[in-house]
Amino acid sequence: MVAKDGQGPDDPKGLIHEAYRIDGITASECRTIFLDWALTVEDAAAAIPRLLDGRPDGHPMTQVLREGLGASPRGRRGGRAARVRD
Repeated sequence: MVAKDGQGPDDPKGLIHEAYRIDGITASECRTIFLDWALTVEDAAAAIPRLLDGRPDGHPMTQVLREGLGASPRGRRGGRAARVRD
């Protein structure tokens, strides 16, 4: 099977690559693409710096990827603690 343009281990579906090719894409649309992309890769935090390499600074996807660098995985943050009543 021949990989589509932009496909590789860091962008298996070529989503990020295609986002950079869409004229007039908005930051909101890039965030949607980023979410879809993030659900398809094993280690997004490791892939993002490689995807940013050589990308244009002014593109909305570049901004979204940079925002993704600062995002931490959201795990369970607690909840209702069991309370012991006397």
